[in-house]
Amino acid sequence: MKDSIITAQRKRTELITLLVCFLIANVVNLCAIIAYGTRLVELVTQIGYVALFSIALYLCWSVLRLIYYGIRKVVK
Repeated sequence: MKDSIITAQRKRTELITLLVCFLIANVVNLCAIIAYGTRLVELVTQIGYVALFSIALYLCWSVLRLIYYGIRKVVK
């Protein structure tokens, strides 16, 4: 079996991608708080939902990347 090596650059890229997904989820949460007129303390109390939403965004982005690279490899 061949060992796979994940480079530091790839780890950094994936961490930045996850951070961007977390920031997007926080912005969506903030927009919902403003739209529904609730208190800003919801930013802290709903952090679990924000984390789950950011993981869902990251998984969707990963699936889209897999599809893109799969199609790209087939076309080559």
